[in-house]
Amino acid sequence: MTLLDPSANRVYRQAVATLAAAELAITAPFANLIGPARLAGAPAVTWQADEVDELVLAAQSAQLVSFERVGDLLRPLTLPGLRLFDDDLLTIPKYQGKTNEAFTRMLLHLTLSQISRPGPLSVLDPLAGRGTTLLAAWLAGHHGYGVEADERALDALAGYLKTYLRAKRLKHTAQISPVRRDGRSLGRRLDVGVRLGEATSERPARPGLPSLNLTVFSGDAADSAALFGRRRFDAIVTDAPYGVAHGAESAGRARTGRGGPHRQDAAGRQRDRSPLGLLTRAIGVWASQLKPGGALGIAWNTVTVARPVLIELLAGAGLQVRDEGAWREFAHRVDQAITRDLAVAVRPC
Repeated sequence: MTLLDPSANRVYRQAVATLAAAELAITAPFANLIGPARLAGAPAVTWQADEVDELVLAAQSAQLVSFERVGDLLRPLTLPGLRLFDDDLLTIPKYQGKTNEAFTRMLLHLTLSQISRPGPLSVLDPLAGRGTTLLAAWLAGHHGYGVEADERALDALAGYLKTYLRAKRLKHTAQISPVRRDGRSLGRRLDVGVRLGEATSERPARPGLPSLNLTVFSGDAADSAALFGRRRFDAIVTDAPYGVAHGAESAGRARTGRGGPHRQDAAGRQRDRSPLGLLTRAIGVWASQLKPGGALGIAWNTVTVARPVLIELLAGAGLQVRDEGAWREFAHRVDQAITRDLAVAVRPC
């Protein structure tokens, strides 16, 4: 049995046991007879296994503590700690429109579970916002890359990381620089590097820990390939807009939705966040940025884009969509206008 980490979001808390059971079914082949449960009134998941892969179990996004049944008693399992930073790297930032951190970790875990090569992996979020997905990637020991149209979000992420890494006494570099090509300004880029294994005045050296990078360009999500050039990524993990327009120039009043009012981009254009329009333009671009064997994980609002439509877009981009069994059990209510779902697809080798 696994006791689940309680979510501060009341609506998400109602769905977490079902979501965690589906995540376990996909990522833990040793487990069977998996199902939601309650433990002393708290959400939990029960499962059976002849042998347990402790690394896989420790990687479950909602895992708080797991128990082994011994007769009529539950004995806690000692699992390895996999996170390279304190949890507050992901939980400190608070802002309107932030995606639930537990859901972000789950989407990242499910996507990376479909990649066979070892880490650290390169994770791209072409709708980076203030970097929730990228920070989750760092927490799990992977490099983060992103694109974000709102330059104020880029500045907020830069300011937060500089403050956080200084406060934690971690050796790092961080800078924002202009991006120019062919004499034209294309916006800015944020580059952050942290050297986790190096000794500081506060802590000894920790051999074996990786150095991690984070790069975010200001710009349009559909221009991701142009911004990153020939770079290819192991995974693309993103949370699509839930119901506003994105990407088209508009002279009208900015609309609102996930992430709040839409901002101007680096060229001063208002962007219309239509999720279907964005996904139609961008999914083929993102698929081209995956390495062979890489995976794309996307969350979206099924009220605005039906699941069969999204699946068809992914398959049309040459990706192999995971659309069977537990993969169809992640839809859950966020609020009256949003039912969130996720899909993962793999680029053939």
